[in-house]
Amino acid sequence: MSVPNYLREAPRRQRMEGTRCKGCGAIHFPPRAVCDRCGGRDLEREELSGTGELVAYTVIMYPPKGFENQAPYAIGIVQLKEGVRILSQIADCDPMELREGMRVEIVIRRIREDGGFIEYGYKFRPV
Repeated sequence: MSVPNYLREAPRRQRMEGTRCKGCGAIHFPPRAVCDRCGGRDLEREELSGTGELVAYTVIMYPPKGFENQAPYAIGIVQLKEGVRILSQIADCDPMELREGMRVEIVIRRIREDGGFIEYGYKFRPV
């Protein structure tokens, strides 16, 4: 993605936005054009709360290439208060102190650097 396109898309990328099906009420993340519950095509954009509960997690001790400087780090499944489940890195904590059921919130953090361009995205942290 070019730098101008990335910057133009930044406001949308820095908030948690999903879609809600007008037919059955199902909420999806990431946004989609077709509801996976009822097959409906009448969906509207909706900003999600960005808060929820850590359902499950794992601690990565031996990371893949490109993430060596972050180890150990945690990846978890977060269930937002809207019911949507999201796989995300869990940040700003000691991964060994995480517990299922912890309250978490979305934060925007550095994901990686590519050719001198820093890419940001969402992660979650304990509340």
